[in-house]
Amino acid sequence: MAVTITTIAELGSLIGDPGRANMLIALLDGRALTARELADRAGVTPQTASGHLGRLLAAGMIRMERQGRHHYHRLASPDVARMLEAMHVAGATIADGRRIVRTGPRDAAMREARSCYDHLAGRLAVALASALTDDADTVTLSAEGEGRLRAWGVDLDSAHAARRPFCRPCLDWSERRPHLAGAIGAAILDHSLALGWLRRRQASRALTVTPAGQRGYQDRFGLRLSE
Repeated sequence: MAVTITTIAELGSLIGDPGRANMLIALLDGRALTARELADRAGVTPQTASGHLGRLLAAGMIRMERQGRHHYHRLASPDVARMLEAMHVAGATIADGRRIVRTGPRDAAMREARSCYDHLAGRLAVALASALTDDADTVTLSAEGEGRLRAWGVDLDSAHAARRPFCRPCLDWSERRPHLAGAIGAAILDHSLALGWLRRRQASRALTVTPAGQRGYQDRFGLRLSE
């Protein structure tokens, strides 16, 4: 579908409401949340949250999954997540009459490592992209990078066979350089979590780099991360 002025205006109206914006941001870590959880994140009543979720569902920005008595909500697609992340980038650099402001989140943990929908973002993600690619701007895995990931245990064959793009650049909100998205970006985040190199934080997109992760990323990829 071609993007029209009407479409852009409708999206702006949807995202422009602080309650709906906070709900969408809460879903940027890729996890599914209930209406009550989203109401708490947005600081609105359950009734107001229900109305917001209805509009977001109708617009195709989120989807709902039923599990038993519970209804869970998540972003509809990686495209929606990329749009929201791009809006973070634009909003962080343009404010109050094009005044340049500090880029990215103020929270040091968010700047270090966070989830961007289903893949890794932050300083760690950008450093990994540099270590695994020939050209950090186009974000194409190098032969050495593929070899490193295979040796680490990442299933590259499944990532190549996925219906989504294998590897694509995603401009990092805080670092202003690309990190890895697509099937391989999701595989790296999943593998890091499975190994215990990263740990999710409660009610936050921020990810904790564990002591095992500090050692592992340095030994495997030559990355020195802040303690």
